[in-house]
Amino acid sequence: MDNRIEMPQIPVDPEMRDALVEIAPTDRPAMTRADIPSAREMMKAQMGPGFAEAIKGKEIDLVDRQIPGPEGAPDLMVSILTPRGLNAPAPALYNIHGGGMMVGHRQLDAGRIVGMVETLGMVAVSVEYRLAPEHPDPAPVEDCHAGLVWLAANARVLGVDPDKIIVTGGSAGGGLSAGVALIARDRGTVEIAGQMLLCPMIDDTNSTPSSHQFLTGTTWPRSSNLLGWECLLGERVGTDDVSPYAAPTRASDLSGLPPAFIEVGSAEMFRDEDIDFARRIWAVGGEAELHVWQGGFHGFDVFAPDTELARAATRSRYSWLRRVLDLPHE
Repeated sequence: MDNRIEMPQIPVDPEMRDALVEIAPTDRPAMTRADIPSAREMMKAQMGPGFAEAIKGKEIDLVDRQIPGPEGAPDLMVSILTPRGLNAPAPALYNIHGGGMMVGHRQLDAGRIVGMVETLGMVAVSVEYRLAPEHPDPAPVEDCHAGLVWLAANARVLGVDPDKIIVTGGSAGGGLSAGVALIARDRGTVEIAGQMLLCPMIDDTNSTPSSHQFLTGTTWPRSSNLLGWECLLGERVGTDDVSPYAAPTRASDLSGLPPAFIEVGSAEMFRDEDIDFARRIWAVGGEAELHVWQGGFHGFDVFAPDTELARAATRSRYSWLRRVLDLPHE
């Protein structure tokens, strides 16, 4: 049930207003389960270049390969991007795509990933995980964890420094990255160097003030978030029977996690849950760097990449990666 409360929205950054109006008109109907197949196809067609297009003219090699999935589950596809001429083990970026747990694909973040590979000399692995509602929790997060385990086990073959693996993702991918970090800690599978959580989707309760502020006229309104969680969790959504690996705000213990970079816009519904996640990491002596970008809507760096706010966000990510991985500074 959507117990919505009408609350005033935060103003969007002036440089981004026109882009948002075009992308997310206020009269756009709410997404339903019946819309998911068409949304998946539309996302494939409209969300920017894939990896092959994004690396054109760049010194980056691309390989797609099949890897083992979780025990008893299908194999997974990953895309691997490697700086050409790599002659020493490099840091790795393990990317998990967004899409509300129900849409999206591993090439969704091609521009962002290629930029990091080219600028920072990282190897990137982007995983294709099973989507809800056909594959509800725990399938998505277990797929993502299996891909991370494979990356760590094959680090040397891939030219990766196993001590410098970063898990990252935006939106649902950010939530899955946080869930994977919790699994890796609890099962003792992979020592992750850091988790870069970009506007992560981590709270199935939808109970914060910001979760009520953005009902229409935004890229990810409350109705879409409710649908995503319902597809992932079914009747468990909002109850006590939700795993912290699916909804990381449910974790009672956030100690012992790798350093976190948490980024969110002030003008999006994930703002408050993400701020609280950083606060709780600090409360147990953990490391978290929090950026709340004033006027940023959900996915602003993707939809309005040529704005000063998006450029500032990118610079901050690169700075954190250089610091946490001890890479050469600009």
